[in-house]
Amino acid sequence: MAVTITLDMLLSRIRQYYINGDLDPVIKAYDYAEKMHAGQLRKSGEPYITHPVNVAYILAELELDIQSICAALLHDVVEDTDCDHDCLIREFGETITLLVEGVTKLTKIPYTSKEEQQIENLRKMFFAMAKDVRVIVIKLADRLHNMRTLKYQPEEKQREIARETLEVYAPLSHRLGMSKIKWELEDLALRYIDPIGYYEIVDKIAQKRDERELYIQDIIQLLQEKLESLNIKSHVEGRAKHFYSIYRKMFMQNKSIDELYDLFAVRVIVDSVADCYSVLGMVHELYKPIPGRFKDYIAMPKPNMYQSLHSTLIGRGGTPFEIQIRTWEMHQIAENGIAAHWKYKEGKSGSDEMDSKLEWIKQLLEIQKDMTNAEDFMQTLKIDMFSDEVFVFTPKGDVISLPVGATPIDFAYAIHSAVGNRMSGAKVNGKIVPLSSSLENGDIIEVITSGNQGPHLDWIKICKTSQARNKINQWFKKVNREENIEKGKDFLEKTLRQSFLPLTFLSDKPFVDGLLRKYGFNNLEDLYAAIGYGSTNANRFVTRFKTECQKRIFDEKGLSSEEFIPMVAKTTSKPNSSGVIVGGLENCLIRFSHCCNPVPGDKIVGYITRGRGVAIHRADCINMLHAASNEAEMSRFVPVRWAQETDSTFQTTLYVNATDRSNLLLDIMTTVSELKTRTTNVNARTGKNNLAIIELTLEISDTNQLEHIIKKLQNIDGVLSVVRRRQ
Repeated sequence: MAVTITLDMLLSRIRQYYINGDLDPVIKAYDYAEKMHAGQLRKSGEPYITHPVNVAYILAELELDIQSICAALLHDVVEDTDCDHDCLIREFGETITLLVEGVTKLTKIPYTSKEEQQIENLRKMFFAMAKDVRVIVIKLADRLHNMRTLKYQPEEKQREIARETLEVYAPLSHRLGMSKIKWELEDLALRYIDPIGYYEIVDKIAQKRDERELYIQDIIQLLQEKLESLNIKSHVEGRAKHFYSIYRKMFMQNKSIDELYDLFAVRVIVDSVADCYSVLGMVHELYKPIPGRFKDYIAMPKPNMYQSLHSTLIGRGGTPFEIQIRTWEMHQIAENGIAAHWKYKEGKSGSDEMDSKLEWIKQLLEIQKDMTNAEDFMQTLKIDMFSDEVFVFTPKGDVISLPVGATPIDFAYAIHSAVGNRMSGAKVNGKIVPLSSSLENGDIIEVITSGNQGPHLDWIKICKTSQARNKINQWFKKVNREENIEKGKDFLEKTLRQSFLPLTFLSDKPFVDGLLRKYGFNNLEDLYAAIGYGSTNANRFVTRFKTECQKRIFDEKGLSSEEFIPMVAKTTSKPNSSGVIVGGLENCLIRFSHCCNPVPGDKIVGYITRGRGVAIHRADCINMLHAASNEAEMSRFVPVRWAQETDSTFQTTLYVNATDRSNLLLDIMTTVSELKTRTTNVNARTGKNNLAIIELTLEISDTNQLEHIIKKLQNIDGVLSVVRRRQ
């Protein structure tokens, strides 16, 4: 059973590293939070104050400063109580207020979807993080405690939070070098995403724990004896791989847990770098190293500050095991990452060394200036910040870290934007290669430049990093701007006409300006230019524009989103074989519109067509909204409703967006088949950034069945969203 953290326990833990320091601010923050959260309960039934106290205690274990502890205690008061920015400034000052607001979610701003709100919350948090990295450390502690108490949430919420943790917060803790938090977040997330797989690993590990621990203990004993004979002061310990690491290895290598031998590793911690290499030599004399499995992260640290020597060796009976060798300072950094580097003096954050370690955050802030929406921001995080790295060299021997799959174009722009813009070719290890080539660890890259050269638009599709794409886009923004504006304007107007949208809305400045700001444009010319040079997807803007037009038409007619237009009432009504009752028309021909595919449960409207009977549309179909805005068309609308009972089935189309992987389509089709739903058409394609888009046309009976299908599809591993087709 979890220990209930109290204020006294928190203060006691802080005093272990903040000896003789003033803890009055912590007590004041606790008292204030307790008062503001009075009467509020967590899902577990505990008083709400237990959550911020636990978050603060996690930070105290990382030995963070007093301001961070106070912000942790107060981190939910703005979001969940009557406390606002001004009262927080008044009580606790600007720094603590900045930290609290950086962690606070955007709950009072209206968004079109839950996904958009989540992305904007992350975006806001990262901007605050760029000003003060303590924001993200507090957020990670907040997420860790929420994951520890996730069992009290509904099952669907558990999976949603666990997936976000695995996709965002665990990789982020890795990027900051906070291994202890990363491992716990991953294991806790796995427990809810794949509970069967998780508990299978737990059981299998428990069954052979004694055997493996005996094996590792023999290695530890031998190493300790040798180290003592060499007079090297050291600490030797065994370390079990965490469950998610085992799970990933089983999945990626398609092996059972019995086929994995390196489930435990040995770690040797010494006092100096020289001792690290001495221990390495000694270990390689005792055990045979496996070729290609040695990594020197001391000479070449990871971007997250991690340093160690890694080697995989053959032990007794031919069983391999891993050894890690590091100093005590390296060990603290490996476990706690940026928290181990923490230095705050005279109100100034960090040191020059820390600033260099966090350069990627400043880079993120720079890149976001030219992003058009939150989705682009999320892709930047997933590719630039969370991908595995490759380490390549300049001809002078400088090390450049890039995401896996990076090309010479990414390398050139990582050196300098001027180098990338003048790039005409590249040599890898002395040989000229295509610019689309993927770089490998240890490659030496030489960029060939030309004074008359400029980037090609195709490079945007080739390069991997957002930094490179951003610099290429900036170049094209400055070149041929007038031509791009004309091209973009023609394209957008043509697209709007094809979507039955009035172009007059584009000239309504108050109406358009808010949407332009949402996508990061100052005016229509900037939007046209962006479309013209190809860096922005016009369909994304148009999709949002349709929604805004729909709202505009509803507002002008004084209707809610549940209503449509006034219908002309008639007396007779009889059910049609299609399952729709048409008011005022007998024996009429009925057809269901393919632009919106209505199904029982949807609000519907009837539209008398020329020579093809009555077309049944969804009430929110943009084509009908457009027709309703024309007075001449009003007489062609007839009232319709669904019959109470019908044996008919109806077609509808779903778009499944997912991270591409093996057997994704098979899993989707299996799920649909298990739900006894007939599929009439499937269209699958892959887009950029490893995104799969699958279009399913299904035959269903009503919206209840449709909602059930959507929920089941959303639970499939890798599925990001399931959206019903709308005109």
